[in-house]
Amino acid sequence: MVKVLALAASAATLFIASGCANMSAPAAPAMLASGALVGPNGMTLYTFDKDTAGSGKSGCNGPCAALWPPLMAGAADQATGAYSVVTRDDGSRQWAYKGKPVYFYKPDQKAGDRTGDNFRDVWHIIKE
Repeated sequence: MVKVLALAASAATLFIASGCANMSAPAAPAMLASGALVGPNGMTLYTFDKDTAGSGKSGCNGPCAALWPPLMAGAADQATGAYSVVTRDDGSRQWAYKGKPVYFYKPDQKAGDRTGDNFRDVWHIIKE
């Protein structure tokens, strides 16, 4: 009986340990490429000086968001590391990096384009 209990305990420990080993942190919504933060599609991401870090809001809505599309977060997406989620004026969710919402720039045509950097002195690429 003792051997059976010891075997069962060992099996339970192994099962729990292997389950924990398979659990991984959620994937980050962006990555660094050539010194700048890019979205999953490889396109450059930008911050907007008029956004306040940590406010949980985006200052770029309506026509602004048509030119500067937000990096959208899904309903199930959760904050991870330096990434958080803010709620937009329309109730949709957007990724933020270090508390600041992040955006693409519509005129950027291919991965690596950075044509929106320093646009009107308020839009900037995110460098690390």
